[in-house]
Amino acid sequence: MIFLLTAGILVPLLQRIRVPGVLAYLAIGGLIGPFGLGLFTDTLPWLSDFTITDLQGVQALAELGVIFLMFMIGLELSLDRLWAMRRLVFGLGALQVLLTAGLIGGVAYTFGNSLAASVVLGSCLALSSTAIVMQLLVERRQLGYPLGQTSFAILLMQDLAVVPILFLVGLLGHPHTDDVGTELLISLGQATAVIAIIYTLGTRLMRPVLHMVARTRSPDMFTATTLLIILAASALTGAGGLSMALGAFLAGLLMAETEFRHEVEVTIEPFKGLLLGLFFMSVGMGIDYRIVGRDALWIAASVAGLFLIKGGIIAALALAFRIPRTTAVETGLLLGQGGEFAFVVVGLAMQLSILPTETGHFMLIVTGLSMAVTPLVAFAAGRLARQMKPTGAPAASSGTDLPGDLAGHVIIAGFGRVGRMLARILEAEGIPFVALDRHAEHVEQAHAAGIPVYFGDASRLELLRKAHPDRARALLVTLDHPEAAEQIVKTVRQAWPLLPVFARARDTPHAMRLLQLGATEVIPEAVEAALQLAGRALASMGVPEDTVRRHLEAQRAWQVERLRM
Repeated sequence: MIFLLTAGILVPLLQRIRVPGVLAYLAIGGLIGPFGLGLFTDTLPWLSDFTITDLQGVQALAELGVIFLMFMIGLELSLDRLWAMRRLVFGLGALQVLLTAGLIGGVAYTFGNSLAASVVLGSCLALSSTAIVMQLLVERRQLGYPLGQTSFAILLMQDLAVVPILFLVGLLGHPHTDDVGTELLISLGQATAVIAIIYTLGTRLMRPVLHMVARTRSPDMFTATTLLIILAASALTGAGGLSMALGAFLAGLLMAETEFRHEVEVTIEPFKGLLLGLFFMSVGMGIDYRIVGRDALWIAASVAGLFLIKGGIIAALALAFRIPRTTAVETGLLLGQGGEFAFVVVGLAMQLSILPTETGHFMLIVTGLSMAVTPLVAFAAGRLARQMKPTGAPAASSGTDLPGDLAGHVIIAGFGRVGRMLARILEAEGIPFVALDRHAEHVEQAHAAGIPVYFGDASRLELLRKAHPDRARALLVTLDHPEAAEQIVKTVRQAWPLLPVFARARDTPHAMRLLQLGATEVIPEAVEAALQLAGRALASMGVPEDTVRRHLEAQRAWQVERLRM
């Protein structure tokens, strides 16, 4: 009841005064936790009705929030898109973990920690908070932009690093293990086998099972089956020594390849939102502010140092991987905090007597506080990134960079082959335009040429608003993906019914669907290609140019009339 009161009333009240949702949950968790109002329950017993002191119970349930978040992220991706990110995941991500662990471990060693303790601290603090960072990116709708893609690639590699880090901690706790190499190979083999099992079962069984359940037309059974798939995949990766969130992510990736992805997304969203809020509250509950007050200077310096070290390494590596300077700096600051995995590693290290208890508790406080201040750091990082952009330079990194003074312009949705041709024609006529494209390579090429192309999905209402359709002359839809083109036309026609919409269609049936959704004019590719081919053929046979033009215009008019019948 306390949690639902918080999620349903207190957090929305804080959000009304522009406190980010993540920060609101963290603050309220600290207030109602054992180190907040819980400290006064002995003298004021009635406060026990408004506090949560069972941290272990809360954390066990809160972990489900991270699992559902990673499942939803996997649902937004696809196996093809993930493979396209392999350079960032295994290149940038792997280097970040190794270099950060080495530098933080070196700093810990210079402060008098043992070599084993320094290795543990460096390894666990090299990882960031998947839950907080991904939720911030989702809230700010930046997951599909370069900032979100770079951050996600690094976080995914960090999840994969869990197995060797846990193995390393166990090895340091039992230094006389006979065959280290064999044990490491066994651990990695188990992890690989688990991923292979999830992929095999998912590709072979997921679609038939969901079809069978869908035929029952029972929402309860569909929800239960979806939850079973998510939790089973998470349990498998947990049993293999991997992060449970990684299993949920793999399940989401496989689910994204099925026709049920949208129904599943709607089904899981409430579970994800509530349980993730509980996770953020559990982080806030775990911060003992009495220790913070006693060692305020050292704790503040440690939190700041953690952000500076990790942020600097990530930004430098991102620049080396040719990521724009503003995105590199913002990514570094966004991932500068410690992560939830540090609580597991530090706790295990204390049990194995690798870390002294006092040092372990101190680092847990530093990790928790670094997570708590991440929303504020992310806000500051966004402002810093905007200030670093050269004045007048075209901004291709985020839909939020679209100029605010647009008027009398044309919006081009899709900047592929057709979009580029349209842009050249508009430019030759002196007509201002902006283009939206979700392919990073198209945006980067256009950005280098000084063309106003911005990264983003034009079917998203929030992004379209930033292009100011209310002040635009027309929208030109050039996408070669039929469903995406239809979604854009539908969205625009509902929000801006007077905006002229000219769309490219793949064939006649596609053109008819676009017209039914409200497109002003539609040009089917097959029809136009046939007309051009006929015109060239007639001209080569000696038919006069005026006659050829008359035939083509008559056929074109007949095709348009046929579409509207």
